[in-house]
Amino acid sequence: MTVPTIKILALYKFVDQPDFETLKAPLAAFCCARGIRGTLLLAPEGINGTVAGTPGAIDELVAWLSDGNIFGGRFRGAEVKYSFADTQPFHRMKVRLKAEIVTLRAPEANPGRQVGTYVDPQDWNDLIGRDDVVVIDTRNDYEVALGTFRNAKDPQTSRFTEFKDYVSEALDPQKHKKIAMFCTGGIRCEKASSYMLAQGFEEVFHLKGGILNYLEQVPEDKSLWDGECFVFDERVSVRHRLEIGDAQLCRACRQPLTPADREREDFIEGVQCHHCAGEENASKRAAAAERQRQIELAVARGEAHMGEDVRKAAEERRMASKARREADRVRNRKG
Repeated sequence: MTVPTIKILALYKFVDQPDFETLKAPLAAFCCARGIRGTLLLAPEGINGTVAGTPGAIDELVAWLSDGNIFGGRFRGAEVKYSFADTQPFHRMKVRLKAEIVTLRAPEANPGRQVGTYVDPQDWNDLIGRDDVVVIDTRNDYEVALGTFRNAKDPQTSRFTEFKDYVSEALDPQKHKKIAMFCTGGIRCEKASSYMLAQGFEEVFHLKGGILNYLEQVPEDKSLWDGECFVFDERVSVRHRLEIGDAQLCRACRQPLTPADREREDFIEGVQCHHCAGEENASKRAAAAERQRQIELAVARGEAHMGEDVRKAAEERRMASKARREADRVRNRKG
């Protein structure tokens, strides 16, 4: 059995840091000096990101974030999640300055002031099995399409800022007394639960450590999770025990595709899928076809070919998803 050589770290912590801009250069330098790649976000409200490197390098980074003098212990106790891979899933190291580490654009959502009640993975099944609990998947639609918890509600959002609209349109604090929510690693639920408490919802629960923590800790034969969990790196998806899943990205529209999706007649490897097979996506398909040709040439030469920037891919998926929903609304009005 091959021992994975790459350790992947996902971390976040909400903490007030008005000096966040001063941390960018030393954080980037520390990571680059150790061959760590990925993306870390810094904002006045904290830190968030996913990076990968050798196990020793990642352990050094975690220790430095916790105890390094430059941080003054502010990141000690951050929520961290580890996974492993045989190859480096990222192509470069980026430290970005942002207004928020999770963009919701709702000042009343302040996880430093209030958040919902954390629920351990071992207790999650009992909670979401109750009739008086509304279970909400706070992720975006293309993520939900790959997998979700049984009976969970899909807000059908293309970006997290749309979650506010879903709450105002579909939920009522007087009617929906108990809310249970989940996301990939837990960070979106920190913001979402804080927002909902600010809107007057009485009891708001969220899965501690998110789906990834659940898939790692809960045995598959006792799991209420169906499908795979989308992740923002070249693994595309993971399943129980955080094993790499079967999903792949469409190179034209960047939608994640299941094996069944790739069996459809309109799927062409590296060129198109059923999401983008229409004429309106001809230019994207042409670009994808050229990219696929370059990949095949690189493989024939025995060279590696760099994959796409995953966060750019996420933005393109969001725009494509939004366009599809708008087209659906137009068709429904005409009908």
